[in-house]
Amino acid sequence: MLKRLPDLKTDEEAERFVATADLSEYDLSSFAPARFRFAPQDAAREPVTLPADLLRRVDAEAEKAGTSRDDFIRRALEDALGGLAA
Repeated sequence: MLKRLPDLKTDEEAERFVATADLSEYDLSSFAPARFRFAPQDAAREPVTLPADLLRRVDAEAEKAGTSRDDFIRRALEDALGGLAA
């Protein structure tokens, strides 16, 4: 039977654990890929007012896609405009 991961409270605890543990002994089945997106330094924010029904639909689709509202809207705009500007 696989072991449960310990509750690691600090980055230092996690670093020590990963450096010394045999991870094949632990149950990692609940792990999911994580995606990080860092805004470029020239990024700008633009507040946009959306009808409540549209925002609910955006949130539902973002949840289905497993992404945030902001990422979903950004991707939809990029798709509509043919990708990122060069």
